[in-house]
Amino acid sequence: MTDLLSSLEEYLSTDMPQPLEVVGAMLLSFALNLFIAYIYRSTYKGTRYSQDFVQTLIMIGTITTILIMVVRGNAGIAFGMFAAFSMIRFRRNLGQARDLGFVFFAMAVGMVVGARLYLESVIVTPLVAALLYGIAKKDAFAPRRASHLLMLRMTSDMSFEERLDPIWDEFADRAQLLSVRSAQAGMMTELRYGLQLKTDVQVSQLMERLQIACGNNRIVLTPTGSELDV
Repeated sequence: MTDLLSSLEEYLSTDMPQPLEVVGAMLLSFALNLFIAYIYRSTYKGTRYSQDFVQTLIMIGTITTILIMVVRGNAGIAFGMFAAFSMIRFRRNLGQARDLGFVFFAMAVGMVVGARLYLESVIVTPLVAALLYGIAKKDAFAPRRASHLLMLRMTSDMSFEERLDPIWDEFADRAQLLSVRSAQAGMMTELRYGLQLKTDVQVSQLMERLQIACGNNRIVLTPTGSELDV
């Protein structure tokens, strides 16, 4: 057993990686980048998910490992590859800024494996992935968004602040007045609000309170994803 470990250590300590080690590093990089691709798919929240992009992530990480191992200790090959890659341009617009981050994540893992830091790559990749997954699932740093857009009308003699403020205190975490305009030749006032309703609010109760406050005039409540100003 000792002889086997000594032989393996000697095999891995050579300046240029041996073919068997290159294959093993490539498979390790492929497995780690599969994991990165899974994290990307699990945390994606946009509307432009691309299977092609996810597969490209895996390819980038794996190919980077091979390149790093090939150019190791050979300045001529490294300079030639740098010149070749300088002529390559991305032909795809990234849908989200986070896509670029995952590209760098895949490349970094590929570089670490290519540098023959196998234990470090196995430790760091799940750790970073877990942090990214936690941030995504907690929806950290999300903007304050309006859950509903409200349009209502009152007669011009009504004080809308006095009538509506108690309703916002009861039903909304945040209410932002977006616009005020006159309607029906100045007889009515039309108000638009962005609302962030409380989690336990029943919309039917809110509508009932608004109908009373508005004197049974027109009310339109629409779900929305519009951002509220801080």
